[in-house]
Amino acid sequence: MRLVVLVSGSGTNLQAIIDAVGSGQLEAEIAAVGSEIPDCPGLDRAVAAGISTFAVPLERGAAAERRAAWNRELAAAVGEHSPDLLVISGFMKILSEEFLTAVEVPVINHHPSLLPAFPGAHGVRDALAHGVKITGCTVHQVDPGVDTGPILAQAAVEVREDDDAASLHERIKVQERRLLVQTLARIASGEIQLSEPEAGGAAGRDQAPG
Repeated sequence: MRLVVLVSGSGTNLQAIIDAVGSGQLEAEIAAVGSEIPDCPGLDRAVAAGISTFAVPLERGAAAERRAAWNRELAAAVGEHSPDLLVISGFMKILSEEFLTAVEVPVINHHPSLLPAFPGAHGVRDALAHGVKITGCTVHQVDPGVDTGPILAQAAVEVREDDDAASLHERIKVQERRLLVQTLARIASGEIQLSEPEAGGAAGRDQAPG
């Protein structure tokens, strides 16, 4: 199973995938890692592991026409590596319907809440604000909505009385890394069957980079 991974931040989830591939826990090849940030630390992790990288920058506040062109450029960059699966991992830009149609492969995303609760960019903060006692993380396939795609796997995390967003998110990330690798292994083995790509979709910008 050939993977392309899109990142925006430190790449801790990417590192979990790299380590799982290296140890034989995950039967997959990371064909490339991409970002919209040329000096993204996640790209440095990929380079250190001998993985091809690419960057397709997008200017802050770019107009709609420029964003549309960027989505096309990013889809072309992904397609150059002929992936079987695209992994959105802390990638902090919304991907357009045109992008998801153009890549022509399933796309999965991970999110720091128990979807369908608390979708969007502030899942951890929103869980705290609502006073829930249990939250967690979700791996899901991307569909035309924001964090509305089919749920592939979830893990629960207790919310402690003294938690703030940072402390809670750190504990969620531990489970998120484990769950992401486990889900990828189940996809690679055929235990999880992904639906065929559909026209339209939105992904990314739903978690702190990691």
